[in-house]
Amino acid sequence: MFSLKLSLLQVFFLMVPERVLSQPSPSPSRAMPTHSELGPRTQGGTLQSSEVPGISTAGPTVVTSSTPGNKTVDLFPVLPICVCDLTPGACDINCCCDSDCYLLHPRTVFSFCLPGSVRSASWVCVDNSLIFRSNSPFPSRVFIDSNGIKQFCVHVNNSRLNYLQKLQKVNATNFQALATEFGGESFTSTSQTQSPPSFYRAGDPILTYFPKWSVISLLRQPAGVGAGGLCAKSNPAGFLESKSTTCARFFKNLADSCTSDPALNAASYYNFTVLKVPRGMSDLQNMELQVPVTPVSQAGSPVLAGNTCQNVVAQVIYEIETNGTFGIQKVSVSFGQTNLTVEPRTSLQQDFIIHFRAFQQSTAASLTGSRSGNPGYIVGKPLLVLTGDMRHSMTLLQSQGDGTCSIKRHEVQFGVNAISGCKLRLKRVDCSHLQQELYQALHGSPRPEHIAIFGNADPAQKGEWTRILSRNYSVSAMHCTSCCVIPVSLEIQILWAYIGLQSNPQAHVSGARFLYQLQSIQDSQPKTEVPLKTVVTFVDITQKPEPPRGQPRMDWKYPFDFFFPFKMAFSRGEGSQKGSIFPIIILCLLLLGVLNHRD
Repeated sequence: MFSLKLSLLQVFFLMVPERVLSQPSPSPSRAMPTHSELGPRTQGGTLQSSEVPGISTAGPTVVTSSTPGNKTVDLFPVLPICVCDLTPGACDINCCCDSDCYLLHPRTVFSFCLPGSVRSASWVCVDNSLIFRSNSPFPSRVFIDSNGIKQFCVHVNNSRLNYLQKLQKVNATNFQALATEFGGESFTSTSQTQSPPSFYRAGDPILTYFPKWSVISLLRQPAGVGAGGLCAKSNPAGFLESKSTTCARFFKNLADSCTSDPALNAASYYNFTVLKVPRGMSDLQNMELQVPVTPVSQAGSPVLAGNTCQNVVAQVIYEIETNGTFGIQKVSVSFGQTNLTVEPRTSLQQDFIIHFRAFQQSTAASLTGSRSGNPGYIVGKPLLVLTGDMRHSMTLLQSQGDGTCSIKRHEVQFGVNAISGCKLRLKRVDCSHLQQELYQALHGSPRPEHIAIFGNADPAQKGEWTRILSRNYSVSAMHCTSCCVIPVSLEIQILWAYIGLQSNPQAHVSGARFLYQLQSIQDSQPKTEVPLKTVVTFVDITQKPEPPRGQPRMDWKYPFDFFFPFKMAFSRGEGSQKGSIFPIIILCLLLLGVLNHRD
């Protein structure tokens, strides 16, 4: 009788379908996020792992690589907004989502991808030894961590990368409170170092060659140093860095320096060639790798005529055309010249300007104004303001070599705190004209009325601009009746914050204020010079959002569940088998009951 029961039990297990008994359970997981792109999926229980070209993976590296079949992999899928596309119709350097670059593998051309130009990714990983077979519908890879241990990783949807930051409203009432709460140190400095690559990258010094002396040098852009702004001629020009510098030169004996100083001679700024790419250093006889510097117009050499030094270089403008990794294609130079009177302690202020543009750039793109961000501001780009319907950049005071105010002005850069000052020479005019002249010197002409909220603001869209608040602050008592109240200082306060997705935040200006400091002077004692000062302060008022609720937690289970086939048998869900084993169980129980009854 005992053998009969045992045989019935064996029959019962043999009747259970094989698919029900071999169903695996989900595997354990632990979080390990990276910034790589999506990998190929794993199907049929086989782990596939491939390295996407041009995309770096933080931390682990790929173990075995089985590249996907004949499938087209979109390495850099088009983002809804390409925030680093600042130049319409041209390829922006290191902007991996710029459609104007026409690059299938941007990482092989650019040294890195700017933030926001590639998609973010999040991975969850466990020890690879715990995984027998993967049925995950998400892409998966096998990595090796720093300790040499294999990790099985699955790409998951990370909701923390896709929630918005709240927008704060700024007005005249809460401006000071927000500036006090979120304000900090006014001046910060960062230093970055770059190793020279095999071809020119943004910021690399540009190589030059002097055939007459067989000497390799660098393209120089003299800049002012020290309190007097003396010219430092060793300052190199950076590749793709369009900028202007101003410096001063002082001469003890201009009569001797007029014809002997190369800084005053226009020929010294184009008597060399520019290397297209750095590899031209290895073959200096190959003229195809060298670009001559072409003067736009004929510039005369300095000549000493009586008590005047003529044809002195006062301005140098380089126009450089580049073509991606093919390097520099064309270089032209133009000059501005002046005459100097020979006298003791003669000084000269020189301007050096370098412009970079794409080789054979379309006319439509060259006429379009560049953005300061798309849409959010980028640190270091010009701060855009609006006067009427005219868009321009906000500017600050700029001094000449002798400390007096210059006609040229500094450009305010977003996120960069700055301070400048100079002495303004006054004319003998009435009080109202004096005030008007000083206000214009402080805030520039024309006076900014609105400030752009985002870096791609359109002057035709008034909703993309916010009005600049203005306030006067008196620094001296004004009890006299014959006084003239004049502004002597301007503090420009900018409140800004990040908004949008936390994985790709966008900087925007929340509000701006002009804070003037006034001072009274006696009309009977008019001043010939008035010291002026301007200060720009950027205050970050970003309000971090709360993380989303209901985040998934780690769920550890046994590899196999003993009750799994019984759950499937009694379940009427989608996963149950068409031929249910419930009648078989009832039949077995009835047979056992009948046999027991006979005993």
